[in-house]
Amino acid sequence: MAQAPASEQSSSAPSAPPASAEAPVPAVAPGEPVPDSPSDPTDAGAAPEPGYDATPDAPASGEVGLPVPATTPARSDPPAPAGPSGPGEPPIDDDGEDEEEEDGAGGKMSFLDHLDELRTRLITSFAALAGGFMACFAFITPIFDFIMEPLAAVLEDGVRMIYTSAPEYFFLELKMAALAGLILATPVVMSQVWLFIAPGLYAHEKKFAIPFVVFASVFFVGGTLFGHYILFQVAWGFFANFGAENEYVAFTPRLQDAFGLYVRLVLACGVIFQLPTIVFFLARMGVASPAFLIRNFKYAFLLCFVFSAILTPTPDPVTMTVMAGPMLALYVLSIGIAWVFRKRTAG
Repeated sequence: MAQAPASEQSSSAPSAPPASAEAPVPAVAPGEPVPDSPSDPTDAGAAPEPGYDATPDAPASGEVGLPVPATTPARSDPPAPAGPSGPGEPPIDDDGEDEEEEDGAGGKMSFLDHLDELRTRLITSFAALAGGFMACFAFITPIFDFIMEPLAAVLEDGVRMIYTSAPEYFFLELKMAALAGLILATPVVMSQVWLFIAPGLYAHEKKFAIPFVVFASVFFVGGTLFGHYILFQVAWGFFANFGAENEYVAFTPRLQDAFGLYVRLVLACGVIFQLPTIVFFLARMGVASPAFLIRNFKYAFLLCFVFSAILTPTPDPVTMTVMAGPMLALYVLSIGIAWVFRKRTAG
């Protein structure tokens, strides 16, 4: 039997399967994602073979391996602030102490603290008034003569003042002693006024305590003396002599009414004479300036007559003018005080 040609033998023989060669791994630059391999047993839908370790092996030294995603560092809390005894202790808030040291106020006061402070100052003031009252009541006779002198100066010879109730004279002496005791206790009362408002002032403002007490006391006593020697005598003489030429009437004043007019005029003058003291402190605090007072003189002129009309117990223009005149003079004096004691700025 003749042999078949070699070409036929080769075509009829079963062909051997080609050797399996691994697909080349594409080059990946560092930092780029790695494409999925179809032969990876960890692909979705393919169960891993038994004994297969899905953890990639670390590349050997000098071998370029696949990039490993960086792990997120564990979150750590910020360190606790250091306290007075070390870390972890609560810090002490010194802001309040710094503010108190800057303004010198010594801490804030509640509403009840203000009421308690007011009660203390009122008790001290009333105690001073009581002491002045008892001291003046022991010398009521010369005090009575001093007050009655301008009252009796305008009366005609032989005319005396009257009182119409039995206890009127006794209570009149008590009122005179109280008025004199108030004037005597003025420094103590003014110091208590200052101590009540001092907690709300700054440290550099509290040093004006002595000037406030001195100025307020001196001007109050000076105002009462002005009312005694000038204002009351003018007002009392005007009313007493108004109907003196009428032969049908006679002026026989009642003691209580005359003293009531005297007290209102004297105390009003004492209050009005506090204007320089108020301007002094406003100028030192930078609130009022000489230019401001001069610029508003026309309004001050009008307000002086308005306040004199309110404070004087009589509606006559003579008494109002006599009181408004010193107020204008005190305003001019206040302008000079504001210029001398004004708050000076740097430069």
